[in-house]
Amino acid sequence: MASSISNEVQKICKRILRDIQVELTDEFDQNFERQAFFSQAWARRKSPTRPGGHILVDTGALRQSIQSVIHEDRIVFRSSLPYSYIHNEGGEIIVTAKMKRFFWHKYYEATGSFGRRKDGSKRKDKRTVQLSTEAEFWKFLALMKVGKAIKIPRRQFLGTSPEIEGIISNIVEENLNEYFNNEFDITQ
Repeated sequence: MASSISNEVQKICKRILRDIQVELTDEFDQNFERQAFFSQAWARRKSPTRPGGHILVDTGALRQSIQSVIHEDRIVFRSSLPYSYIHNEGGEIIVTAKMKRFFWHKYYEATGSFGRRKDGSKRKDKRTVQLSTEAEFWKFLALMKVGKAIKIPRRQFLGTSPEIEGIISNIVEENLNEYFNNEFDITQ
């Protein structure tokens, strides 16, 4: 008898964990749509490289890298990308010589795309003006001294919050109500 109760409790816990995993995976993904960690909006982008674009979504790799694993009595959410931590927690990165070379590359890439008139001067169209702003941004970064710190604002997309606690509480309550009302399929 005790063994069957223990098995039922384990099955209920597994189902609760699966339900939480599915719901929180969706909520963490929605943070990228909301451009906020639930109701806490992310800092706006200062870079002119992608005006009007979603924050933290360039290729979609960060968003797609979020994984979750159930370990006995807990769920672990993580990202395998090396830059995910700095975006989630915020902090500073130090300019290196390699970064400066990258910034110069992006600067030359942006300046080579300018629309030109027959006399060689830049056009005044919207795209050229935008590229000019982008080129200035990359030049600013390229001229930074090696060792200077660049501040990355915190744009949390994973973690705990009152909203998450509420979601977990609701899932646990729903599953326990189903079990005690004999609506719970224990064979799962």
